[in-house]
Amino acid sequence: MLDAIQQFFQRALTMPGADDDQRHLTLELATAALLCEIVRADQRTDPAELDAWRGMLKARFSLDDQRVDELMALATHETNQAVDHFQFVRLVNEHYDYADKVALVELMWQLAYVDEALDAHEEHRIRKLADLLFVRHSDFIRAKLRVQARRGGVSG
Repeated sequence: MLDAIQQFFQRALTMPGADDDQRHLTLELATAALLCEIVRADQRTDPAELDAWRGMLKARFSLDDQRVDELMALATHETNQAVDHFQFVRLVNEHYDYADKVALVELMWQLAYVDEALDAHEEHRIRKLADLLFVRHSDFIRAKLRVQARRGGVSG
């Protein structure tokens, strides 16, 4: 499937002279799309999850409200159209270092626990994405335990 967003990814990352702003925008979208996958994993979209996702994007990328809303809408559209996660995962793997990927997995865990319950579909999706991001299982578990500890030991 080759839609407008994928074409944008390709142009922004591969065109000669692509600047840091273009790369950054593309990585913002890839990150937002992977987080969107966690929001959608349990087939319910809780307003608290949307607020948490919005807050994560604002904090991670220092964006204003309008830009975050645009990014969330674009990420939602793209994940609805995507056949798989490959285009997002590939971009993150190519441009994030290992620590950034572990931090992204930790954000996924935070999203999953926003509603105080870990759905099996959320956990499965995070596990799958962590594997595709080449995050070691030990770091996957440590990220989960850090989030649980901050939330007061939520089980799951």
